[in-house]
Amino acid sequence: MAGTAGTPGTPRVLRAMNDRAALDLLLEHGPLSRTRIGKLTGLSKPTASQLLARLEAAGLVRLTGTSEGRPGPNAQLYAVEPTAAHAAGLDVTPHRIRAAVADITGRTVGEYALPTPGRRPARSVVQQVTDALDGAVKSAGLARSDVHRLVIGTPGAFDPTTGRLRYASHLPGWHSPALLDELAAALPMPVEYENDVNLVALAEQRLGAARGHADFVLLWNEEGLGAALVLGGRLHRGWTGGAGEVGFLPVPGAPLVRQVTKANSGGYQELAGSQAVPALARELGITDVPAGPHAEAAAALVARAADHASGPYQELLRTYATRLATGLASLVSVLDPELVVLSGSALTAGGEVLRGLVQAELEELAAARPRLVVGDVREHPVLRGALESALATTRDEVFDTSR
Repeated sequence: MAGTAGTPGTPRVLRAMNDRAALDLLLEHGPLSRTRIGKLTGLSKPTASQLLARLEAAGLVRLTGTSEGRPGPNAQLYAVEPTAAHAAGLDVTPHRIRAAVADITGRTVGEYALPTPGRRPARSVVQQVTDALDGAVKSAGLARSDVHRLVIGTPGAFDPTTGRLRYASHLPGWHSPALLDELAAALPMPVEYENDVNLVALAEQRLGAARGHADFVLLWNEEGLGAALVLGGRLHRGWTGGAGEVGFLPVPGAPLVRQVTKANSGGYQELAGSQAVPALARELGITDVPAGPHAEAAAALVARAADHASGPYQELLRTYATRLATGLASLVSVLDPELVVLSGSALTAGGEVLRGLVQAELEELAAARPRLVVGDVREHPVLRGALESALATTRDEVFDTSR
């Protein structure tokens, strides 16, 4: 075959494409035999054998045993070598940093949570990040140098033109213009930064309710109200990284908030954010409003309301659904998405009951009528999205056998 190595159509590139196809199949299906890999890839038995020998020599696959329960001799089974690389993710909030490390298969092998109380952190942000990462790395029995890539999820977004964090004035210590350079100097691996809600959308796109959907909106209601926009299969971040900061959106039914970035709030946040749910409950005469953080109290009230068929709890859920649909109507009118995913504890706690009420209200308020679903990724979705993001790039680099 004519051409130089590394150009389309050369044996090296074709081998690399087959290698990657086989590795992706092993990630998707788990251990497979040589014969099964050959059938799924369309490769002959000799070519599949050569491929597996090549990947085993490169430390990317390993033998995991033999097949059982079928007629004839047992076949050897191959799987992706989990220790071929590791990736890490951090979920940063004003109250804590949660860190995790995953092996190349996506299995979480280490976790750590670092409390960060107070408006004036005792430790610098760089120290907080390295301490959280080191805690997860240590729990995995690894060294910091074993981590191939790190993705950090925060509220707001780092402006690509200035490198400064925007839309998150409530995150103490994270607004220094030198922060990204300081973190890069302190960490031995490549580091990427992403908005927390965008990472939740990524987790739902790869693992949850948005799989197979190229155009969707994810509405998040936890400590803050936000959205992620996926258009044509890709996250839309906006010019300054602020796409989806819907908490600042002016909406009917809420006072017009000015200087929203200083207030760190806006009309939609005041109308339907998690802090609005306990206040609404008190207005409706509900006396046993849970104490504690707004997100936890809102989730408890919404879950309780979803289980009640009448009375003030039913009114709470219906009013909350109307408020949510009020802001969603603006989003879907502009974007016309195929799907809307409801995520965050203040939304998922209501389950199908709340989802149905929001869907019905949205159909009354907007001409576009996307399907609403409740998010599937419930356990640490920001952190899961950070790991998925880090793993995607890590696999592209580690699984590339063309070099």
